[in-house]
Amino acid sequence: YRKIQVILVDDRSTDSTAAIAEKVQQDDARLTVLRGTDPPKGWYGKPWACWQAYQVAQGSILLFTDADTVHSPALLPRSVAALETERADMVTVMPHQEMLTFWERVVQPWWFLLLGLRFGSLKRLNRNRNPRHAIANGQFILTTRDAYEWVGGHKKVFDTVIEDLMLAVCYVRGGRRIFFALADEDMTTRMYSTLPGIIEGWSKNFFRGTLETTKSRPLAYLACAWTLVFVSAFLLPIIMLAIGIVNSSPAQIAFGGSGYLGVSLLFAVILRASRAPPWYGLLYPAGAAVTVWIIIRAILRGTRRIEWKGRTYSHG
Repeated sequence: YRKIQVILVDDRSTDSTAAIAEKVQQDDARLTVLRGTDPPKGWYGKPWACWQAYQVAQGSILLFTDADTVHSPALLPRSVAALETERADMVTVMPHQEMLTFWERVVQPWWFLLLGLRFGSLKRLNRNRNPRHAIANGQFILTTRDAYEWVGGHKKVFDTVIEDLMLAVCYVRGGRRIFFALADEDMTTRMYSTLPGIIEGWSKNFFRGTLETTKSRPLAYLACAWTLVFVSAFLLPIIMLAIGIVNSSPAQIAFGGSGYLGVSLLFAVILRASRAPPWYGLLYPAGAAVTVWIIIRAILRGTRRIEWKGRTYSHG
């Protein structure tokens, strides 16, 4: 890939990001640093940043990727090969998600579980032709320029915080094919590093994503309520165990304890797959409690107010 153009959009950062990038640019002609402007009225920050990059991109294949992702040298050639061999219009991947702190390891597995239950296996995703079940990961979207322009690109999804999911919907609705793959060995990212970041990040995505896929506010609330009940049900074993201990009831202790250990084992498997210590699975009730709060928070906020990356978006 000698003819490669790397475009970095500095989205109004307040640190030394732009200065460092521009210094690299002086020594590498492949890099172009764009000083991004504030989004036009109605635009969200991420779609606007991507759209600015597209406007100066010259390639026939476009890759939109987040700045906090780490790519192996093999990732790009493998992804382009998949684009060609699978005859796809878009290749999107799921990287290895780093979880380094206590709250990351306790809360993040819950959302991986919920996403897995919602969208199913890779086989199901790759044969999906229903826009309601379309999904893409905005951390890595590789697409042909023709397909991107045909669906309208990020300009088509300018007013949503879940632009990756909605871009996938546009592709599937337009008869374009998406190929979804795991890139656990070739790409790494860390979604959130603090508990407030985890809460804000999933809060902004959850209700909005549910509403966009159901296309009905009552159905969105119903789906969120079902998810709330589902997650809350996982707290029953630990509650039963606690009651059993207080009541000195062997039957309640056995019932609650077996349920608690069974669920802990499930989360241990998820954690091990994410290269995190499996024993954090024993703390799944703490993650469940935070997840319940995130869902309630997202439902109460609805689409009225979203805060992300220093910007606040308000809707009626």
